[in-house]
Amino acid sequence: MTPELTVLALAALLQAFQIGLAAIVMNGDVGARWNAGPRDTQPEFSPLTGRLRRAVNNHFESLAFLTIAVVVVSLSDQNSAFTAAAAWVHLLARVLYIPAYAFGWTPWRSVIWGVGFMAAMAMILAALI
Repeated sequence: MTPELTVLALAALLQAFQIGLAAIVMNGDVGARWNAGPRDTQPEFSPLTGRLRRAVNNHFESLAFLTIAVVVVSLSDQNSAFTAAAAWVHLLARVLYIPAYAFGWTPWRSVIWGVGFMAAMAMILAALI
């Protein structure tokens, strides 16, 4: 498996971890019964729960770009040390993004997001060049 595909697989596992973490914290706010129910009403969540849920949604968006980057690099056979490094930078940024968002690290949350985004874009550009 290429490094880029390894990172994509790890990013999917990171997403599953984030979903579980947000669910655990949400259960602390509203209880497992509401969380497992139909969610017809929207209770008040703690700021931490809100941030973790938004981080989950943001990671879904990030996964779209990373997936495109890995598919383009892999299918065009443009794998290189650069694209591998960019993939790992993206994953590291996504790992750091969780506490940055959860604890409101301003402006670092945005800086970390930007590093991850630029790493994915660099992979795509490397495949096009």
